[in-house]
Amino acid sequence: MILPTITTIGQDWREKVKEAGGFGLKEVNVFPTCLKQKERQELYRLLNKAGIKKVPFVHLRSDMPVSELDFLVEQYKTDVFNIHTSMEFPFKHDYGKYKSVIYIENTHEPFDEAEIKQFAGVCVDFAHLDNARVFRPALYEHNIGIIEKYKCGCNHISPAKDFSLYDEVRWDTHHPHVLDNFSQLDYLKNYPARYFSDYIGMELENTIEKQLEAIEYIKSFL
Repeated sequence: MILPTITTIGQDWREKVKEAGGFGLKEVNVFPTCLKQKERQELYRLLNKAGIKKVPFVHLRSDMPVSELDFLVEQYKTDVFNIHTSMEFPFKHDYGKYKSVIYIENTHEPFDEAEIKQFAGVCVDFAHLDNARVFRPALYEHNIGIIEKYKCGCNHISPAKDFSLYDEVRWDTHHPHVLDNFSQLDYLKNYPARYFSDYIGMELENTIEKQLEAIEYIKSFL
């Protein structure tokens, strides 16, 4: 199930919610990773106003209280969550209550197998993975070994860009999550079907309309 996603890296997340409602969507994924608690509460109110009934997949922040996960499960019937490794962002709360539905994402840090064993498995971010393949082969080989060993419960899909520039170029000039053309998604063809899960989020700053077009493009070959 590939769904458009309300991402929050840019400042247009409110417009994305409004646009989703305009398309009559009842389900979207939500990645509130750049929003603090007050803004997240606004986001949830806007989702309700837009007629969104379900948010199957949510990208957690490491400072989100467990009560917020309770709310998402109860109000928006969330099935799965992903979170970055605690090496990158130390957890502020004990997520043991939801360990069976939280998946650790591959980022710029190597997977910690001991940590993954405490949760449900892995979230494969394909753009991060492919970037590691090109620029950090040792990280790629390590993470592939973990992916082959543990359940993949959810995915992020972004364009294939040079994520190695993160430390050198500002987000607002590099735009790593902006899809410029559909060919930037063709790299997905190189990964086996077992790496794709039932919960796939389009991690794009593009409009919902563009995300829906990208989903159809991916479905044409996936």
